[in-house]
Amino acid sequence: MEVLIILLALGLLMYGAYKGISVIILAPLCAMLAVILVAPYNTLPFFSEIFMSRMGDFIKQYFPIFILGAIFGKLIELSGISQIISKSIVRLIGEKRSILAIVLLCVILVYSGVSSFVVVFAVYPFAVALFKASEIPKRLIPATVVLGAFGFAVNSLPGSPQIQNVIPTSFFGTDIYAAPILGILNSLGILTLGVIYLQSRANKAKKSGEGFFSKLNEEQISETHEIISKMQKEKDQKDKLYRIFIAFIPLLLVAISNKLFTTYLPTWYPNGFDFASIGLNAYGQLNIYDVVGTWSVILALAIGIFATILFNPKGILSELKTGINQSIRGSLLAVTNTAAEFGFGGVIAALPGFTIVTAGIAQVFSNPLINSAVTTTTLAGMTGSAAGGLGITLGALSDTYIAMANQANIPMEVMHRIISMSSGALDTLPHNGGVITILAITGLTHKQSYKDIFGITLIMTTVCFIIIVIYLITGWV
Repeated sequence: MEVLIILLALGLLMYGAYKGISVIILAPLCAMLAVILVAPYNTLPFFSEIFMSRMGDFIKQYFPIFILGAIFGKLIELSGISQIISKSIVRLIGEKRSILAIVLLCVILVYSGVSSFVVVFAVYPFAVALFKASEIPKRLIPATVVLGAFGFAVNSLPGSPQIQNVIPTSFFGTDIYAAPILGILNSLGILTLGVIYLQSRANKAKKSGEGFFSKLNEEQISETHEIISKMQKEKDQKDKLYRIFIAFIPLLLVAISNKLFTTYLPTWYPNGFDFASIGLNAYGQLNIYDVVGTWSVILALAIGIFATILFNPKGILSELKTGINQSIRGSLLAVTNTAAEFGFGGVIAALPGFTIVTAGIAQVFSNPLINSAVTTTTLAGMTGSAAGGLGITLGALSDTYIAMANQANIPMEVMHRIISMSSGALDTLPHNGGVITILAITGLTHKQSYKDIFGITLIMTTVCFIIIVIYLITGWV
């Protein structure tokens, strides 16, 4: 009965998210419903001391990353950097390789610290122009963006400043460069298979006579024509070579400074920070390895923001107030959504049924890597959120996985990378917020485009488990 109650709560959360109901409302309601069905007397204590505490802990830890990432992405757009980089990649890759060009554009922006959701807005107009020039059906744009913006750059590439790669650092004492070989192999596998899959779908459509506008309704065609017209005007504007080089500097600064801070912050605080040494005994001792991942990303994004403003101060300052307000509103929604799912996970983990579920998974999958990957990707899929799945899994089971990994002589860096990668495997199910956002921005429907998004989802899931096998055979980290 206890297990059925947990499945009911997760099912309601998944269904409500798919229907577009805010997770901020859904998560506490579904969590408290589960508590009421198990032990009504515990409802208010669980809400105050578990749900709200877990939600608050998440916001305390990751709030600055969401805010700074959103601001950085908006400034990249206002400064014209995203347009310059987009046109540069297209010229380098060629218009005939439209799918690869859009995927790489997404990867560069995501790896540079721009939020995946912001990347979708920035990349979409370029995808429309390129796919139209190549006569690739528009319905393939969402899957292409999913591959680049949600596929591997957020959680596989070592050094990615995205939240999916940062969350495990505070649980395992690792940094965002954990297990670089496994991360790179996973990225190459997903990139290669994903592009091959999408290109085969494009080739099949071309053979059947399907063009860019095929299977679109009149409203979708009209909206697309407006974007193509605007992009054609911008295409005629040539950027000088030195300006192209300078445009990449803010992105490079984020990546380089991120690595430097990750390396040197522990040397600046070799023994952590003891608040008692300055008379603040109540705050205890700070372990630097619990915060080095978040501190490094925060400082790197701050440097990137400053460099972006210097790139085009005139263009940015005229719209700075409006742009920052917009980005902050979006980031507040994102961080609160994820924090609510984190709180939901804390409540579910405290229920008796969760122990039964985890024990069952442990019996079927005794290896800690496979166990953690199955648990994380299942919960990410059910909640429709990679960060949400991570939050539930690590919030409830991190100590268990650390003990299992130590017993099996598996480095924490490997646990970090596998759990981070698996969070982005099944999270792109139909109710996922990113999928819904992409379809809304592109003006397409699940019926038109989700089949190929699911194809990419299967590739991401399959490659993740192949990487586990590679590690078990080779021991590569």
